[in-house]
Amino acid sequence: MSTQRSSSGRTRPAAADGFQFTREQFQELADTALRHARALGVADAAVEVSEGAGLHVSVRCGALENVERNRDKSLAVTVFLGQRRGHASTSDFSPQAIQRTVQAAYDIARHTADDPAAGLPDEIDVANQYPDLALFHPWPITPEQAMELALRCEAAAFAVSPRITNSEGAAVSAHQSHFWAEHMRGGERGRQGIFAGGYASSRHSLSVSPIAGKGDAMQRDYWYSSQRNPAELASPEAVGRYAAERALARLHPRKLSTTECPVLFEAPLAAGLLGAFVQAVSGGALYRRTTFLPDSLGWQVFADHIDILEDPHILGAKGSAPFDDEGVRTVARAVVSGGCVKGYFLSTYSARKLGLRTTGNAGGSHNLLMTSRRTQAGDDLPAMLRKLGRGLFVTELMGQGVNPVTGDYSRGAAGFWVEDGAIAYPVQEITIAGNLKEMFRGIVAIGADAYNLGAKTVGSVLIDCMKVAGS
Repeated sequence: MSTQRSSSGRTRPAAADGFQFTREQFQELADTALRHARALGVADAAVEVSEGAGLHVSVRCGALENVERNRDKSLAVTVFLGQRRGHASTSDFSPQAIQRTVQAAYDIARHTADDPAAGLPDEIDVANQYPDLALFHPWPITPEQAMELALRCEAAAFAVSPRITNSEGAAVSAHQSHFWAEHMRGGERGRQGIFAGGYASSRHSLSVSPIAGKGDAMQRDYWYSSQRNPAELASPEAVGRYAAERALARLHPRKLSTTECPVLFEAPLAAGLLGAFVQAVSGGALYRRTTFLPDSLGWQVFADHIDILEDPHILGAKGSAPFDDEGVRTVARAVVSGGCVKGYFLSTYSARKLGLRTTGNAGGSHNLLMTSRRTQAGDDLPAMLRKLGRGLFVTELMGQGVNPVTGDYSRGAAGFWVEDGAIAYPVQEITIAGNLKEMFRGIVAIGADAYNLGAKTVGSVLIDCMKVAGS
């Protein structure tokens, strides 16, 4: 379904949806800001009005620990005086505050140096029509109901085994927001090629972190479920049981001697490898030359069986967006095909700095799927452990040891040592190291155990060889 300047149903929020402001009120506030800008002689400007509301309830060891409600709102204005840009924002929606905010953005622009890349997106890239992607599913949950769900989740973890002796707590969160953004170009608004649009979205979650064992032998793990639609969350009991099983599996870990071996990244961690690639081929890193993959368009960066697809228009998905943060239309595309880089992640500004065209990624990537052409339907986690044979299965990473300029990779890790394709024993206090360029090319297999982490979906990833530093 496509809409012109608007969306239908759940994406037109009203006060009944738990918000203080309606779409129409946001449009009036945007109109006020742009009228002030035009009165100052500004020809090109952008304004965004947004509101968010959330509830977070946590429990620990069967008792309520914390209840938090948050509500925030913002009006942000960007003005362009030729090739000079000024930006200011406020949380005060009074007419006087909006006028002061526009004046502040105007004054900043007057004293800013010219930047040839500054400016609104080109008219040809603007989303004049955009689909309703079913991103808004409000959850009218009370603190008492949220507490009950969190308690059930934690209780399920404790019920798995008497060796679950403690808990860092369980939590339920419900959050929803909406916004309206509008541009003024050459003093004009409301025509083809000049952006105006907005939508509402939601994000809800349930999590728990149980502790197994006692004294110096304690081990902690966690699990969670996160969805836009609360009806799609995993049950509290399922989340609690799985978190407890993960914690129990880590009891009585051993250390490893320093070695080199194949490494299998559990699917949630493999999403971090995909994130490192996204960072390396994003506009800011590329035009600043702070990346280990400069000028990589057309390069063979991954093993030749690896594909990465971006699809911003999956209904209800966490990484979906009908347009990016600049109002540029989003499109499905191949980012990597056969291991070769086919596209970057660019905003209008970074694209102009590179002499390229925006990819509709101002604000980040959208629904990335990383796959291998070798993957079979039966390549679940046990099958991936058999492919690993003898080596390290990583289930936890610590630290931020990734150098984005060189690609050097060094992280604290924990997980399991695997012998003959089966888990032999848990391990901890180790470090895994390599270089992302070699790691990407050394991907042997990707599992069918695909896991979604935010805007990224990938199965477990097997890399042919990494350094493992232990005792």
